[in-house]
Amino acid sequence: MHFQHKGLSASEQYFCLSTAPICRGKGSVRRQSLLWEFEARPTILSRLYRVRIQYRYGGKPDVYVLEPDLVTLSNGRRLPHVYQQHPTRLCLFLPGVGEWLPYMPIDRTIVPWCYLWLFYFEDWLGTGEWRGGGVHPRENHGTNATNSFY
Repeated sequence: MHFQHKGLSASEQYFCLSTAPICRGKGSVRRQSLLWEFEARPTILSRLYRVRIQYRYGGKPDVYVLEPDLVTLSNGRRLPHVYQQHPTRLCLFLPGVGEWLPYMPIDRTIVPWCYLWLFYFEDWLGTGEWRGGGVHPRENHGTNATNSFY
C-alpha cells in the first residue's frame, strides 16, 4: 500500500503561520484557501514591507509585496526574479522540481524565503545586480492569477 501525502490544509498552514514568531500577522481561511498578511524587515537597517501570502490547498503559495511599491522603488528598472511586476508577485522557488511541496509548512519555507528575497532586493537596489540566484521566471508565469483567489 502506497501512501501519498496531499499536503497541509489551509487551516493547518494558518495554524503554523499564526504560531510562528517570524510571521506575526493576520489572516483567514475560507473554502480551503488561506490569506495571510504580515510585515517583514529583512535586516535591522531595512525598510518595513507588508507581504501577502495566498494559498489554496494542494496548490502553490503566491507571495505579493503590498507596500512599499517595489516598482516605484526600482526607479524604472524591471524588477528581477518576480512572476509579475505589479502587483509584485515574488519568485521564491522553481515550481515543478520539488523545491516547495504542499506538505511543507509555509512558515518554515515561504516566509524565510520571502525575507531572503527582500534582502537580495535591497542589495539589487544599490548594486543593480541580482545576487539571490535562482532561475528568473517570465512575467505572469507561475501559480495562480491574482483575481482567482477565493
